[in-house]
Amino acid sequence: MSNAQQYLREAIRLARANMEAGGRPFGAVLVRDGQVLATAVNQIHETHDPTSHAELNAIRAASQRLGSPSLAGSAVYASGHPCPMCMAAMRLAGVTEVAYAYSNDDGEPFGLSTAAIYADLARPFAEQSMKIAYVPVRQEGEPDLYEAWQRRQR
Repeated sequence: MSNAQQYLREAIRLARANMEAGGRPFGAVLVRDGQVLATAVNQIHETHDPTSHAELNAIRAASQRLGSPSLAGSAVYASGHPCPMCMAAMRLAGVTEVAYAYSNDDGEPFGLSTAAIYADLARPFAEQSMKIAYVPVRQEGEPDLYEAWQRRQR
């Protein structure tokens, strides 16, 4: 059995335990250099937070453990196909590899697919189901927000 299969089996085990505890069937294992940095499950049922996905919870736990927002060179093994929010967060954190055991096609009959969200996000903003608008507001008499941030970083 490969390391990827081993980590995916652990993600599925976490997902199954979470399901048995009343949650959704999603688990994640975050690994870097052969070391498990974090494991997590979907906690929406506990937190009532729609962003409390297994992958995001694993990212949060690993980042806290490392004291850094950078998870460069790490891999995430997820029980199910990560949603666009989780994929974006993994990219922002520097995750370089993602593997999942159950696809969107596998989840579709059970209402567990995010394929429609992926499809909607691929459309131009004006054609998406959510209204998205750029409204360039600036505070008069205040320095530009981004310029002020850059000055503070020096």
